[in-house]
Amino acid sequence: MDLQWSPTDLAFRDEVRAFLEEKLTPGLRRAGRLMTSVYADHEASMEWQRILHEKGWAAPAWPVEHGGCDWSLTQHYIFSRESTLAGAPTLSPMGIKMVAHAIIRFGTEEQKNFFLPRILTGEVFFCQGYSEPEAGSDLAALSMAARDDGDDLVCTGSKIWTTHAREANWMFALVRTTRGEKKQRGITFVLIDLTSPGVEIRPLVMTSGEEVQNQVFFDEVRVPKANVIGEVDDGWTVAKYLLEFERGGGSAAPALQVMAEEIASAAADQPGPDGGRLLDDPAFARKLADARIRTEVLEILEYQVLAVVAAGGNPGAKSSMLKVLGTELSQSITELAMEAAGPRGRVYQPHATCPGGPIADFDPPADEYVSGEPWQAVAPLRYFNDRAGSIYAGSNEIQRNILAKAALGL
Repeated sequence: MDLQWSPTDLAFRDEVRAFLEEKLTPGLRRAGRLMTSVYADHEASMEWQRILHEKGWAAPAWPVEHGGCDWSLTQHYIFSRESTLAGAPTLSPMGIKMVAHAIIRFGTEEQKNFFLPRILTGEVFFCQGYSEPEAGSDLAALSMAARDDGDDLVCTGSKIWTTHAREANWMFALVRTTRGEKKQRGITFVLIDLTSPGVEIRPLVMTSGEEVQNQVFFDEVRVPKANVIGEVDDGWTVAKYLLEFERGGGSAAPALQVMAEEIASAAADQPGPDGGRLLDDPAFARKLADARIRTEVLEILEYQVLAVVAAGGNPGAKSSMLKVLGTELSQSITELAMEAAGPRGRVYQPHATCPGGPIADFDPPADEYVSGEPWQAVAPLRYFNDRAGSIYAGSNEIQRNILAKAALGL
């Protein structure tokens, strides 16, 4: 793994910077810098995806033949970091960074030809149907039934914590096609058209007040067997592969590094407990230094995983390590942000932010007044959203079990 920046890489960095300078409008930059979770404002995210797709950069980690970029490891890192530094909004990971990899690996040529181009353009927008009310971290306990009926599977049940289900027109889901002694068997991975009769979506109000997640109900929804990815009853194989991309293989470190730098800058202007600067307070400075060191460790681990992905492999158990380190580090940094925000960080001001979904039951002040700076309004919403980070995509306790088995042989 060579991390030295060559003249070619430096030229690429300059190309990326010039592109971002030209294409990132003030509105897109605002949407990126004032995100309250890992999800950007939906309209801004889709507009940025359209711009990236025109450039050919919407899905750089895909194989080149499907629209990916023939980039080196360093170039992937440069693009991620420069995008973060410039304040670009994130793209929804459900299609480009998750289900697309499953389609590429396990899908038929017909499925690849239909879905992959439409994922790139945004014509097909996916949400994920994994968790159920009685199957969260123990995902293999899922029970949403899919009855065999000729050319179709007839699906009945519900999925919960479904991010952006109201914005999506397709869902990739795990359904129960048969039952046996081993609960991982009898699960099938399917793609469901959410415009099908029998689908009902109900929003869930999060602690932050945002309506990003939903519960989705299925009442005798017919899904063509042509939409099965992989084999019927062997969806667990597809799901495990996809989860490795959900839990790792990305670049969380640059964004966390930027957050840490912004906190340090803010703390230089905030009063500390002894009357001096918060940045000079030994307890706060120690926590900030620890967070910065951990982001450097995370960055090296992400290099290693990205090298595997760029070579056509999958992250394996390292994705569980990245999931634990990344989410727990993000929680630590959002705690520091709340500390730096001070009393103004306790005020509920979502109108000063760019949340990932509608805000329930909130009427902003008529004059749009904001107490403090916008980052201080972001701090509490990001803090509440990040509490779920150690639970979603498989709880961190589950990830440690995976690492104990795969890496330590326990």
